[in-house]
This record gives sequence, structure tokens and C-alpha cells, in this order.
Amino acid sequence: MQKNRLRQLWDSGKPALNGWCSIGNSLTAEIMAAQGYDSVTVDMQHGALDYSALLPMLQAMRASGATLMARVPWRDPGHIMKALDAGAMGIICPMVNNREEAEEFVSYLRYPPLGQRSFGPTRAAIAMPGYGLAANSEVLALAMIETADGITNLDEIVATPGLDGIYVGPADLTLGTQKGRLPPGFDRQEPEMIKLLKRIADACKLNGIRACLHCATPDYAARAIEWGYELTTVGGDTRLLGGAASASVSAWQKLTGRDSSSSGDEGIY
Repeated sequence: MQKNRLRQLWDSGKPALNGWCSIGNSLTAEIMAAQGYDSVTVDMQHGALDYSALLPMLQAMRASGATLMARVPWRDPGHIMKALDAGAMGIICPMVNNREEAEEFVSYLRYPPLGQRSFGPTRAAIAMPGYGLAANSEVLALAMIETADGITNLDEIVATPGLDGIYVGPADLTLGTQKGRLPPGFDRQEPEMIKLLKRIADACKLNGIRACLHCATPDYAARAIEWGYELTTVGGDTRLLGGAASASVSAWQKLTGRDSSSSGDEGIY
């Protein structure tokens, strides 16, 4: 079975850059994966897609050589095992609040005797010859800590056997810990949030697992690497598409003198 390149990168002491796909389309996924990301995650939780889109997206991205992962909708064995059988080499699981939930999540990714994953790697066995028990040591289990309970139970979660890392979603982490005092969003600048992010990174390092963070900009991602995060996501397909389109429109309006506030339909038939 092929090795997980993300694990190899981390073992060499290098941080990883993760791409993010929320559009359920194999072409946009292929475009994202071709840009040089170390890994690419398909978002089945909040993305505009389901399993019928996940499978062709993983197929389209295979040639890139990136480690392909999926964020599942919930801590559900059906979603987790189907994504793995489709060829995902890592699973990001949302809303893990305590050690028991973390153990349950990990068990869904591992074949017995290490877990309770059911055997039937329909596409994975084709895409990765030799797929079987060797997958236990290659697929990645990344739990999301996003709630006040998750922070309260942080130390016991990060000590869960078989857990490979923590993936932090700053928007939900802010909602879950600040009780409405701060709006959700990425790239937090508030001292209390930075302190919290650093605390998570430190807890991961202490337990020998990887800290991962969802960011909006490369500058903030670089800061996160300095804090101890070993994987950072920068934006995603929807934000990158919107940002590039907006910049192009703004540049055209500036160069042509076109007032961006005009209706745009004068003289068009």
C-alpha cells in the first residue's frame, strides 16, 4: 500500500499546506489539487456536495500526488468508512468534545483489532494496491475541537490513542468559547483567541500529535506555523474564486473608469 505523504512530510520536520474544496465538482477539485498543495480536503460537512461528488473528486485529484482527505458531516461511522473506502487518506471529524467521542472517532478509521472499521475498500483497493490492514498506520484521524467542552477536555482528547492530530476551525471555536462576545471568522487577532490557539498547539506537541489550523491568509498561516501548527489551510476554492473574480472586476473598473455603483444594464439589449 502507498505511504501517506503527509505523514512523511511531518516526519521530516516540515509543515504542510492544505487545500480546501467546498464545490462539488471534479474539475474544480482537479484545478485545486494541481496547484502544489501537500494535501487537499473535500468538505462534506459544509461544502456543496455529498458522497456522489466526493468519489469523482478523489479520482480527479489522484494524479496530483497530494494526500487527499475528507471532512465528514459528523462523527458517523457510515460517512467515515465510505469516505475511506473511496480513497481518502485522512478524515477530519467535527465537534469532538471529549475523550469518549475521540476514541469512538478513531475506532471508525481502524480495522480490527485496533478499531471497528468494516472491510470493503471499493475504490481504495484499486487506487492503492495492497490496501488492507496496512491502512491502519497510514490513514489520518484529525479531530476538530470547536466548543467550550472541547477546550475543557482538551488534555484528555489529545491523549487519545490512535488520534493523529487536532484540526481547529477558528469560526466555531470562537462561537463555542466566547459566548457571543465575538463574531465568527478566521485569522483571529484577539489576544484571548491567540492564547487559546497556542494552548491547543502546545497540547498537541506535548502528546506527539499534529496541530492543524484553518486560515484565511498566507500571512496568518505563517504565524500559526511559528506557534507550532504543522498543517495550515489557506482559504479554499470558494473564497479563492470569489477573491480572484472580485480583484479582476475591481481592476477592470479602475482601468476603464467605469463606476462600480452604476447599474450595468444601460444600452444592453
